[in-house]
Amino acid sequence: MNRGLQVEENRPGEAVTLSGLDKSFTGHLGLGRKRAVRGLALEVHRGEIFGLLGPNGAGKTTTIKMILGLLRPDRGEIRLLGRPPSDPRVRARLGYLPESPYFYDHLTAEEFLDFYARLQGIAASERRDRVRSTLSRVGLEGQGGVPLRKFSKGMVQRVGLAQAIQHDPELVILDEPMSGLDPLGRREVREIILRLRDAGRTVVFSSHILSDAEMLCSRVGIIARGRLVASGSLGELTAGRNPGSELVFSGMTEEHAEQLGSRADRVTAIADGRYTVELSGDARPEALIADLTASGARLVSMSPVRTTLEDVFMESIRTSPDDGVDPPESAR
Repeated sequence: MNRGLQVEENRPGEAVTLSGLDKSFTGHLGLGRKRAVRGLALEVHRGEIFGLLGPNGAGKTTTIKMILGLLRPDRGEIRLLGRPPSDPRVRARLGYLPESPYFYDHLTAEEFLDFYARLQGIAASERRDRVRSTLSRVGLEGQGGVPLRKFSKGMVQRVGLAQAIQHDPELVILDEPMSGLDPLGRREVREIILRLRDAGRTVVFSSHILSDAEMLCSRVGIIARGRLVASGSLGELTAGRNPGSELVFSGMTEEHAEQLGSRADRVTAIADGRYTVELSGDARPEALIADLTASGARLVSMSPVRTTLEDVFMESIRTSPDDGVDPPESAR
């Protein structure tokens, strides 16, 4: 790594700063404008893993393309490592994996990565070793001589990840990096992302797979209909929430379950005579336990229900406004 890059790495500031981003596209048949991203503002700290979460069509990929300079925002400002995304010094320090990578499939994995190594400015004297070590990092050791057309979708995804990290970028942006991977492949990719963080790199990845975000992310931002509807660490997003408790009873009957009525949020039969009873956070379980045990049921367990990222995600999506289409110019 050259001295200039080391100096840049030691600069204070955020890795990514987005301020008031708007992006619209012409609607179907040229009618109206579809606002894909609206008023988006967020920051990604240096050295963290940041998850950009949202359902399909929420605006995640559009946001990533604007961060990379592949799309220009209609309004707003983007700063990467303290500079605009068009700055060549920034581009040299980025790694990117698109959502659905497609590569020249007649090339072998080594030929493909050697091509990218040339574009990335890696010296000829170290390209061969760098390519092979990168293939090993993504779980493709020994596959360098195989043409990409013989790779599965998951293997192609790993090759795409390899090209994104082989030049040791400071900021790595991954659009749906777990797409097409089996459980083992997803675990390997998670380990790669964690190693990047441990090496001081910043990783931004988009996903709609919430379990990956819970395991990896320092902070997340949730996008719905082009808006940022929630952001923060998992602890911040779930703080102050008391979703209630879950009780398991044995010796219950269907009649007991029906008699609970509105006293419980949900009653579920899980085995013969065994039920789970879910209570909201403001419900007092003592009276319910007393009534059920008096009628012959037995309390097996009681545990608090932990608020999950999925709970926060679903609530944020459900309460976000649905007004993403602007009227035609003639109607304004």
